[in-house]
Amino acid sequence: MKILILGGTGMLGPWVVKALKNKHQLLLTDINEPPKKYQGDFLKLSVDDINGVINAAEGMDCIINLSVSRHDRKLAFDVSTKGNYSMMNAAKIHNIKRVINTGPHFQMLGQSYEEWDFNLNPEMPPQPGTRLYAISKFLGQEIAERYSDYFGINLITLLYYNMRHHYDLTTPNEEKAVLHNDMVPFTTSWIDCGEAVRCAVEIDKSKLESNSETFFISPMPPHNKFNSSKTFNVLGWRPKYTLENLWTKKIKKSNNHIEDSY
Repeated sequence: MKILILGGTGMLGPWVVKALKNKHQLLLTDINEPPKKYQGDFLKLSVDDINGVINAAEGMDCIINLSVSRHDRKLAFDVSTKGNYSMMNAAKIHNIKRVINTGPHFQMLGQSYEEWDFNLNPEMPPQPGTRLYAISKFLGQEIAERYSDYFGINLITLLYYNMRHHYDLTTPNEEKAVLHNDMVPFTTSWIDCGEAVRCAVEIDKSKLESNSETFFISPMPPHNKFNSSKTFNVLGWRPKYTLENLWTKKIKKSNNHIEDSY
C-alpha cells in the first residue's frame, strides 16, 4: 500500500515506520525532518496545512495521523482538530478508504471516568472532560467520525495510555527512568505501539463491525481496568512486551530512541 504518514517524526512515528517500511511504500511528513538514518521519502508539512495535506495524499491508499501538540492552546487545536479536518478532507477528495487516527485514551475516557477501576472499554460513551489535550483530540475525532459516516471512509482509531521504551522504560525528552517507579500497569512499549498501527493498516475490512472502530492499545492488565480484548480479538494485535516482561526485564542502555527505531 501507498501510505501517507502525518506527524511522522514525533515520538510514535519512528516505530510506525519500523513496523511498515518493509511491506508498504511510505511518505513521511512532519514539520521536523527525520534523522539521517531514515532512507525513505519525506515531505516537510504541517498537518494543519489543508491544501498541503490534500496534495500529499494524492495517489495514496491510506493515511495515518500521528500528529500531536499538547500544551499551546492554538497549536493544540490546529494540530489535533484542524489536522483531522485536513486528513479527512484529503481522504474524501482522493477517495482514500482507510484512515488510521491515533490519540490518548483520555480523549474518550477523561476526567469523569478517572475513578472507575474496571472494564473501561472503547464502546463506552466518550467523555473527554475539559483538559486542553483531551478535548482538542476529541473534537478532531468527532470530525473524523462524521466524515467516516457521511463519505464511507473506513476509520480506525487507536488510543494509547502510557508508552515507554522497551530497553529502559524512558520516553523521548524525559529524564532517565527509575526501574519500576516509572511504570503503570498499562505501559506499552514503543515497538508494540508501532505494530498496532501495522495491524490497523492491514486488517481486512470484513473483520470490522462498522466503518468506524476504536481500539485501546495496551497489554491486558491483571485487574482489567482497561479492557483490550477487542484489540486482541478483532485487530489481532498481541504485545511482545507485557506488563510482566517490562517489569522483570533487565535494563539495557539506549542512547537514542529514534536511532533504535527507524
